Amino acid sequence: MTKKIKVIQTAKDTEDRLTEKNTLEFKKEAVAASAAFEIKRDQKAQSITGFGGAFTEAGAYTLAQVPSELRDEVLEAYFHPEKGIGYSLCRTHINSCDFSLGNYAYTETEGDTELRDFDLSRDEEYLIPFIKDAMAVEGAEFKLFSSPWSPPAWMKTNGRMNKGGKLKKEYWQTWADYFARYIKEYQQRDMDIWGVTIQNEPMAETPWDNCIYEDEEERDFVKVLGPTLKEAGLEDVKIMVFDHNKDIMKSRVDTIFTDPEAAKWVWGVGFHWYGEDDTKDIVDDEVLSYTYETYNKELVFTEGCNPLFDADDFIGEWWTGEKYGRHVIADLNHYTTGWVDWNLVLNEEGGPNHVQNYCDAPIIVDTQKNKIHYNSPYYYLGHFSKYIKPGATKIGVASANDELLITAFENPDQTTAVVVMNEKDEAQEFSLKEEGQAVKITIPAHAIQTLVY
Repeated sequence: MTKKIKVIQTAKDTEDRLTEKNTLEFKKEAVAASAAFEIKRDQKAQSITGFGGAFTEAGAYTLAQVPSELRDEVLEAYFHPEKGIGYSLCRTHINSCDFSLGNYAYTETEGDTELRDFDLSRDEEYLIPFIKDAMAVEGAEFKLFSSPWSPPAWMKTNGRMNKGGKLKKEYWQTWADYFARYIKEYQQRDMDIWGVTIQNEPMAETPWDNCIYEDEEERDFVKVLGPTLKEAGLEDVKIMVFDHNKDIMKSRVDTIFTDPEAAKWVWGVGFHWYGEDDTKDIVDDEVLSYTYETYNKELVFTEGCNPLFDADDFIGEWWTGEKYGRHVIADLNHYTTGWVDWNLVLNEEGGPNHVQNYCDAPIIVDTQKNKIHYNSPYYYLGHFSKYIKPGATKIGVASANDELLITAFENPDQTTAVVVMNEKDEAQEFSLKEEGQAVKITIPAHAIQTLVY
């Protein structure tokens, strides 16, 4: 039986934006093309957890400033499986982050080790309604994990949420209890927390909310958090470590995973893209393969964005989307199970951000003009999130070409999704082969395609 291939395309200098093109067919006869790819279905690797972005107070506040129809459009664009791009794995923050309106914690009472004053009212103003509205989108189904940027100031050695400092040893158990309380409070509001990371960027001393953990400190805190969650009946909550730049990842995973008493509590490793040389055509991801093959732990890209210096420079830019596509393909080809962008939405300044650490987002909402800008990363990410479903299995691709980037997955419904990306200034012709059949496809310059069959 001849297989038909549906081609979905986004291309620069065209109107193609996740546009379904002509249906093609595999043919038995030989197909000549300058590039050849062959699907190797027997070469199976990781299963997909999901794709998505982060719910932040900044994004929530931004959408609260515009008419409800714009808010609804943005939420549908991300979470509707057909009209949108079907996000399935998302992140949010415990306490404040830089993309909050200011520093805050759920209890700021000095020495509140019993968490008597624990209060989610700040989240209930903007953040929780944002998440719940996304959950209410027709067909929406996503997992949610949470990351702290900083414990309350009174738990830290520097007495403040910003600019470094460490978690005081006498508050390690209190902080673990804080995680459990947070998860249960969200559960009581009909929001399940699927997972947590120990700490966002634990090696970064920044002007905004942060907390430093050396390798051994994160290893030892896992031994407190894991049993605490289990005792609270939350043993199914996934614990991820590191949550920082993968170019400094190896010593962290070696320290944690060579200790069986720490490793047993950890489901996976979160990583970011900052600190890498973005001039390289292909991202250096050997540390991901090392981690997966050595320790058999799951890998999730937990944050990435383009820093923003002038919002006007980013609206409509194409290289930003290509950067996303390049990283997603490289990470997926090195055992990554989930890929989560940073802010889902920001305002026309790339904020709000309480320390002016502005950045780009796939969707920018101009709150002054009540206008939505869909930037190229939105479409590039959609080529993965909409067509590679949770539970999909990575399958092999034999490549005789290094001009194009490619990755392939078999979905739970037995459909196949192949993503091909061309960063060159010229169109490229390639053949896709499987089981003695082949099809010839042309991909335009600066384009990305998802092939579904």
